[in-house]
Amino acid sequence: MASKVTSISQAEIAARPEKMDGLLAHRCASLRPIDFHEWRLAPCLLAAIDFAAVQTALSVARRLWTSLAAWWPALHSQALREGLRAGLLLMPVGYLLAGLYPGYGVGPVERLRRRFIAVALVFGGLFAWDNLVNRSEWSRGIMLLTFALTLLLSPPLELAVVSLLIRFRRWGTPAVILSSGNAGIALARSLHKRPNLGLVPVALFKNDSDLWGTTIEGLPVLGPPRIAAGLKGGVNTAVVAMFGLASSELASIVESLPFRRVIVVPELTGLQSLWVTTRDLSGNLALEMRRNLLLRRNYYTKRLADYAFGLTLFLLSAPVIGLMALWIKRASPGAAFYAQEREGRDGEPIRIWKLRTMYLDADQALEKYLDANPEAREHWQKHFKLQSDPRVIPGVGHLLRKTSLDELPQLWNVLRGDMSLVGPRPFPTYHMNSFGEPFRRLRGRVLPGITGLWQISERSDGNLDVQEQLDSYYIRNWSPWLDVYILAHTALAVLSCRGAY
Repeated sequence: MASKVTSISQAEIAARPEKMDGLLAHRCASLRPIDFHEWRLAPCLLAAIDFAAVQTALSVARRLWTSLAAWWPALHSQALREGLRAGLLLMPVGYLLAGLYPGYGVGPVERLRRRFIAVALVFGGLFAWDNLVNRSEWSRGIMLLTFALTLLLSPPLELAVVSLLIRFRRWGTPAVILSSGNAGIALARSLHKRPNLGLVPVALFKNDSDLWGTTIEGLPVLGPPRIAAGLKGGVNTAVVAMFGLASSELASIVESLPFRRVIVVPELTGLQSLWVTTRDLSGNLALEMRRNLLLRRNYYTKRLADYAFGLTLFLLSAPVIGLMALWIKRASPGAAFYAQEREGRDGEPIRIWKLRTMYLDADQALEKYLDANPEAREHWQKHFKLQSDPRVIPGVGHLLRKTSLDELPQLWNVLRGDMSLVGPRPFPTYHMNSFGEPFRRLRGRVLPGITGLWQISERSDGNLDVQEQLDSYYIRNWSPWLDVYILAHTALAVLSCRGAY
């Protein structure tokens, strides 16, 4: 909903185009966007945190290796030497060259990939230096442990610092949005929801003269895109989302912008957005999209990771599963486990295992409850979830569903090859029938997963449209980095019990 903050008279709008440009440019220069300024010390703070993380990793690795060597003398500890500690000063330099300081506009999955590459290159250089110059004076065990601990410590520390900076409005760079139609409004809404990207929208430019001088999504609409060059206020980034324009007209607008950084959003809704490479085809801009999940080597890489991590998690969770099973049988007579038929890869039916969280007569109890509560039926038909579900066993049932521990037996499905650790959730038939055929075909290309994007972002709060959007995004943009990102955030989502019931 737009609300007037200033007005432009109809006489001004009816003026000659060249005069109108001058009037709008003058008004644009006098109006200020939302008061947000880039904090110049953010990169320095990130570098300091990363340096502290790698030094902490080194100290912890040294203590662990010394303890292991004392317990197992075969792991003799070579001298640490201060040269290794000094060499780790290169770590923030590696992150800087990877574009992570501050890295505004770089998504979390891409940040994870760049961080891994930077750490691997720095430690690879240190190993080479030790072999060629030091004659292997440094402890290989300490270096390997430091490498692993750096990868584990740095991302969560960065997340904590960025979250703190966002809270105090010290994270991000101001950006103006040039748009046509509703594209800019949707983009502004999306950027507001994902402040960790660091692109803070401060003003809109739209061709619709009825909206000039109003606010939309909390942003002032300053005029048409052609006058954006006259904006004052220290804004260095422009995001152009102007759909439906001829390429020559779009190029003319982009070339006229004085901003140091211009990001063009193409009209390619429904295509993947990660792992896209630009190509120059005889002077024509082309986008190469890697269909990662359709490559055989990626499929087997994902399956190998599923077996390795799935077996480890299955063995570690076996005691928890056993204790929960005993609690279930004590609270509600009957089997502690149950299997449901779901739709798997290529539409083949699979049986997935879960710990029982409901009474044995759950279907009858649900139908009776929905008949007595029409509002609950409407919510059920939209989400297929209920906050006050009469089917759930009190105590153990609510605990298992709140923490998602009832899904642990599905690790057996992962080991069987029916499921993956990460992927679209396997829905029952009545749920799948609510989706369109194109989306069901897309889902059929991959194995269903224990966790996915839906679980770490919306969980039970997402409706069918949100589920389709997030699952489609995952399938189109899959990479090992996306899986690592989802697995890491799954733990956070489960621990916070956010969105689950």
